[in-house]
Amino acid sequence: MTFPTNLMTRLAQLMLAGVLSLGVGLPALAQSQGTGLPLPRFVSLRADEVNMRTGPGVQYPVEWVYRRRNLPMEVIAEYGTWRKVRDWQGAQGWIHQSMLVGKRTLVITSTVRTLRQRPDSNSAAKARAEAGAVGEVQSCAKAEGWCRVEIGNHEGWLRRVDFWGVYQNELVE
Repeated sequence: MTFPTNLMTRLAQLMLAGVLSLGVGLPALAQSQGTGLPLPRFVSLRADEVNMRTGPGVQYPVEWVYRRRNLPMEVIAEYGTWRKVRDWQGAQGWIHQSMLVGKRTLVITSTVRTLRQRPDSNSAAKARAEAGAVGEVQSCAKAEGWCRVEIGNHEGWLRRVDFWGVYQNELVE
């Protein structure tokens, strides 16, 4: 059975249009439609109660409920108004952007840590912070291993390795 040439040409054009429309749609879905800010980056929780979902939308189930305002989160991906984040213990999921703020915070990891008067291990102690304590990062010099922080009403210096919330060589002003 033979088809007229113009019918075959038209059929080929329709098939090609269908394939191209699928190809154009798929990259748009896969691409980040977020802020254009660098990834990864640190943010913190805006509210006392924040839901982390399994996907970027309210139709996805809640996997975790965070009950700690200012807890640091690492944004690792963006999709529309949703941010894929990782917490200090490695849990990952999606949080709506309205529940996140750019404030730089920290969480003490492992054991009790000592805030120092100066960025020096031999400097006088100002306070002690227990594992899980949340505070604010005030500044970190890029070349130093120390950051100026505030935990509760105590300001002092902590080594970067004593907390989670900044990158190894990151400058925070």
